[in-house]
Amino acid sequence: MSNRFIQVFLCSILFLTSAMGASIIDEVAWVVGDEAILLSDVEEYRQRLRYEGTSIEGDPYCYIPEQLALQKLYLDQAKIDSISADSKTVSNQVEMRINYLISQIGSREKVEEYFNQDIASLREELTEMVSNQQIIQQMQRKIIGDVKVTPAEVKKFFKSLPDDSIPEIPTQVEVQLLTVAPSISKKSIEEVKAKLRGFKDRVDSKETEFSTLAILYSEDKESAKRGGELGFMGRGQLVPEFADVAFSLHDASRVSKVVETEFGFHIIQLIEKSGDKVNVRHILMKPKASLEEKNNAMARLDSIVSVLDSSVMTFEEAVSHYSVDKGSKNSLGLLMNQKTGSSKFQMSELPQDIAKAVYRLNQGEVTNPFMMVDSKGNEVFAIAKVKSLVKAHKANVEDDFMVIKAAYQEQKNSELLKDWVLGKQKSIYVKIDPKWRNCDFQYPGWIK
Repeated sequence: MSNRFIQVFLCSILFLTSAMGASIIDEVAWVVGDEAILLSDVEEYRQRLRYEGTSIEGDPYCYIPEQLALQKLYLDQAKIDSISADSKTVSNQVEMRINYLISQIGSREKVEEYFNQDIASLREELTEMVSNQQIIQQMQRKIIGDVKVTPAEVKKFFKSLPDDSIPEIPTQVEVQLLTVAPSISKKSIEEVKAKLRGFKDRVDSKETEFSTLAILYSEDKESAKRGGELGFMGRGQLVPEFADVAFSLHDASRVSKVVETEFGFHIIQLIEKSGDKVNVRHILMKPKASLEEKNNAMARLDSIVSVLDSSVMTFEEAVSHYSVDKGSKNSLGLLMNQKTGSSKFQMSELPQDIAKAVYRLNQGEVTNPFMMVDSKGNEVFAIAKVKSLVKAHKANVEDDFMVIKAAYQEQKNSELLKDWVLGKQKSIYVKIDPKWRNCDFQYPGWIK
């Protein structure tokens, strides 16, 4: 991941005044209800947009204060309606963000140095920011309510669209996957476990630092960069076998026994516990299949292909009988798009190995056997079938009803929120410093 991307991400989630320097002579630009919008608030927002590469049409000193004022309108109404953030959800999101910062910058110490404040202060500021985001989202959902959209309305909306506003729908596919894993010998498993037990002995005897061994040997490459550190995790964020051991640790100077999970074999070292979360280091190692075991797996897959070619069994039946992928086996091999929640993928959204295999196929065709890395990081052999294929085209109501419906729903939601803002402006105190008034606002009701 590039340093530029990291910088944009950091600025997107939090841009601290200390990172900008405290040379701004502050002043009150707006007051909304009992909340002030300061010059420093506007400058922080402007700096964040600049780092994100987001352009602003018009004067930023008009656009930005209005965006901040809109946020304060939602927060003010949320207080009246007794809407609050879910503390557990907020806490989980904050820890995820802090863990991400640690993973990208390198360590807790480097994060503290980057932001010029300790993790506790950073967590506190992130908590306020994430809480406000969640409250605003809840408030907007309440305003929108359960808006019903009828097919007749969707068709009328589509007919009203200018031709150049009708979206292009990229090629979409549904893919079924059948995977076969090579057997792993007991010898290979025991060799990995012996190595991990050796690492445990070296750390327990203080011969070597756990973090050094993690950097050198762990096959979890992301955490290995941080000496095996995972960051604070709740029990539900870890696979059960790993969580049971991680949460049972009490002595940070000792290393756990070898733990087997679906990802491989681990040893674990406690760093810190905080409430219902734990921060640990781990070393992951995976036993490897021999060339002979891989060849045997490919031979099994070739025999399955022969069965399919002879029409003795359908692809779905073959998945049910032979596939080792638990995630797709229950859906007869149909892959689900985690990004959208549907079974349809753009080619760019498919795992690279699968996309390469199905790229030139037509609907109903099956790939040749190929090797891929599954979601657990293990090498498996696979065949894939294109269940459905819709070529790139300009949207139409018959084929793309749900896409058009979503666009119409978004328009209706925007109209409801706009009407609410216009009404709210009439009932809340707003004062704008004369120097900040000469603007063509999106919502003209700020100045009464």
